[in-house]
Amino acid sequence: MKVTWRMRVNVLGAERRRRCSYDEKVRLVEETLQAGETVCGVARRHGVAHSLLFTWRRQARQGRLGGDSVPALVPVEITPVAAPISSDTPQPVSPPPAQRARAGIIEIELGGGCRVRVDRDVDGEALQRVLELLRRR
Repeated sequence: MKVTWRMRVNVLGAERRRRCSYDEKVRLVEETLQAGETVCGVARRHGVAHSLLFTWRRQARQGRLGGDSVPALVPVEITPVAAPISSDTPQPVSPPPAQRARAGIIEIELGGGCRVRVDRDVDGEALQRVLELLRRR
């Protein structure tokens, strides 16, 4: 008796990954937080890897799950600072660029190849806002 085996191969193309929307991610993460649910059970029911679901939960805790509404680039508007109308004390004069370069540069590495360089005269509040926006990405 001769047995013939046949194999069927489905070619899925270059991209096999399913893209989940922000709403889907949030729904699945919330489902894992329900009483009596396990991450593996939710992952199995919805056909996603349990490791991916754990990653989404960690990102959600850190506030980095991200949604489609979060822009990749943040618009920036530069406006001149109004000089004080009357002042009896002389305003400090910014040193020339050559002297500022020697004054010291602070380099902040945020990970993922993101790096911010500022000099020592940077406005602390502005820097804090920029770093917060970059951390969310």
